[in-house]
Amino acid sequence: MTALGFLYPGHSGEDDYPRIEQLLGSDIRVDLVHTDIGEDAHRVDALREMGSAERLAGGMEGLRLAGAETVVWACTSGSFVYGWEGAQEQVRGLARLAGMPASSTSFAFVQSARELGVRRVAVGATYPEDVAALFAEFLRAGGLEVTGVRSSGIITAAEVGTWGEEEVLTLARSADSPEAEAVLLPDTALHTAAHVPALEKALSKPVLTANQVTVWEGLRLADRRVNAPALGALFTREPLVQA
Repeated sequence: MTALGFLYPGHSGEDDYPRIEQLLGSDIRVDLVHTDIGEDAHRVDALREMGSAERLAGGMEGLRLAGAETVVWACTSGSFVYGWEGAQEQVRGLARLAGMPASSTSFAFVQSARELGVRRVAVGATYPEDVAALFAEFLRAGGLEVTGVRSSGIITAAEVGTWGEEEVLTLARSADSPEAEAVLLPDTALHTAAHVPALEKALSKPVLTANQVTVWEGLRLADRRVNAPALGALFTREPLVQA
């Protein structure tokens, strides 16, 4: 059994995680601990506070008790708002605190794009434009070329969590461009685990979504690969570990 630990802010799209655990179909356990979100606002100051060391520390004891082997801060905006270097320091601090390999969803997007061998990506963000632009800057710092950014201008994670497949598909289509090799949907408040195959079929290219890449990053930290086509192209890479 491989136990993956995730720190998830508040309550919005967290039911993606048990769904993903089920779709992995192998000896993978997904342990999720909720951190205090503070103010639910896609504003830089609120997001930096949400990702503070104190708030992350508040969730670690639960993951230790669960026996997690790796930990991922399951929040994109609460990591990339610190910039590339600041997000690295955030992860290093989390690793020291946890005593285990650590990462965040922002780095998961860069790592998963590299895994798929794609460099040119389009971004479909639920965030306001200024926050979405910071994610694009983060991706560029990670060596990716951002072909375009589509912003939905939503302020709260609570509202994002109400979106269904139709809204997610509309966002992905509006963000896509012919030159993009993949489309990225960066908000972990967005329910996407059930929609990845439909998204990739509609766009005819890989679609990387926040909760999907977050779990993949946990597996990467644990040196595990799982073949789970229901989770998209990212989960069909060699070598395969079958159930």
